[in-house]
Amino acid sequence: MPGSNRSTDPAFLPLASANEMISGIGMTPIEAVLVVGALALVLARWLPPRFRRRVATGAAAVSSASAVVLAVVGLRWQMVPVLVAVVVVLPFTARTMRGKPGGRRVRWWLAGPGSAACVLAIVAGVGAAIAFPIPDFPTPTGRYAVGTAVVEWTDPDRPETWTTDADDVRALQAQIWYPAEASPDEVERAPYLGRSEAEANAVAEGVGAFLGIPRFVFDGQVMARTNSVPDAPVASGNRRLPVVLFAPGGGMGRFTNTAWAEELASHGYVVAALDHPYVSAAVMFAGGRTVRWAEQSFSSDAEARRLSEELAAVKARDLSSALTHLGRLDSGDVESILAGRLDTDRAAVVGMSAGVGGAFQAARTDERFSAVIALDGRPYDGNPGPYDQPVLALTNQLGLDDNPTYLPELGRALERSTTTSYLLTIPGTTHPTFTDAPLWMPPVPSLVGSLGRTEGNRIMTEVTIGFLDAELRDQPTDLPGLFSEHGFAEHGELTVYDADE
Repeated sequence: MPGSNRSTDPAFLPLASANEMISGIGMTPIEAVLVVGALALVLARWLPPRFRRRVATGAAAVSSASAVVLAVVGLRWQMVPVLVAVVVVLPFTARTMRGKPGGRRVRWWLAGPGSAACVLAIVAGVGAAIAFPIPDFPTPTGRYAVGTAVVEWTDPDRPETWTTDADDVRALQAQIWYPAEASPDEVERAPYLGRSEAEANAVAEGVGAFLGIPRFVFDGQVMARTNSVPDAPVASGNRRLPVVLFAPGGGMGRFTNTAWAEELASHGYVVAALDHPYVSAAVMFAGGRTVRWAEQSFSSDAEARRLSEELAAVKARDLSSALTHLGRLDSGDVESILAGRLDTDRAAVVGMSAGVGGAFQAARTDERFSAVIALDGRPYDGNPGPYDQPVLALTNQLGLDDNPTYLPELGRALERSTTTSYLLTIPGTTHPTFTDAPLWMPPVPSLVGSLGRTEGNRIMTEVTIGFLDAELRDQPTDLPGLFSEHGFAEHGELTVYDADE
């Protein structure tokens, strides 16, 4: 069966259908059943006498059964207030189920406030589920289905600087998304945060610790499924596919821009997103070894700048190493379903946030990269110099006033390119807009912008695909015209850096 040869935890896979979110309400079907049962349980006491017993009995059965199912498939923190309401109400409802219709009940002046408190608890759970849903990844719009695979390799000529073992060399990991043959609907899709439940939990704990956010907030991401099928057959044909390398932001990992990567893959690109051990919050290798973020301290802005440049240099070397490894996959030196299909001569490097520094340094030091995309980050480079690749730099709008030096510094980096580059500020965006964060964070404009959960990703992918088509596929593309279609250029958010002028 296509896509059935997967390296995921078998015990993790059957839970997928139970954890699929109902679009628009932020809950899974089982969670929705629990909420309905809990409300019916609370309100049964206030129904006409002839309905009370039947409604109470049915609501008790439904809420209890759904609670048991959630305990098996995974209970999210948002449902805890709902379960508390069920536990509080059940003993009182038991009287109604045992007694005769119209029998003695708790006095209304006691039951009223209690029922109101339980309803508020249920509403709070529903509100939390809407604010922090299981990510519902937008369906890719390209002609191809999407497959995914995780690859690991070592860089034998690079001693690992974060360990004291002299024999330890740099070990790396990347997740690849690629155009694939369509798989049957029943084939399991890839988990979001890892190949197994253990990996997803390790990553969630690491990211939570890095961001200072309680681990339970990431319950939805641990349960989430993407659109990709692990190890699906590559799309038929002999056409070689251009490559896009991605470096995530500080502390983040290969999963950060999954929706964007899937959309690119559906349009015929191969996207390889890196984990950076000791720089990403948590990286779990196939053998179970987990490498956590190595905290770095600094006492001044100058030290912080120097550290950022050093970490960018590490990411740049990781990106070059990844491109070399993809060449081995293509040549067959390393066994891969992508052998013979990767066009590493047409490769772009992309960075998000702190990954932008790695992308710029990779372009300057590795001429194999043909184009650069910078997603809302600074071009940290301790030895800035000219480079030959064109750049598309996308920035947010709402955070610019707090970073007065950001755009001038980014502009100077674009001026060092020997060809035409673009700086585009997208209205209604914040820093998290350029990641998957709007899919799971509260839809508050000051947090994730005003473009909703998916519109920001749609705009970002459309303009990046247009840029990549022009630079990697030599397709005639009027890039300023493409940006103008979204109303960017007419508002002055687009700056073109033309080396000929």
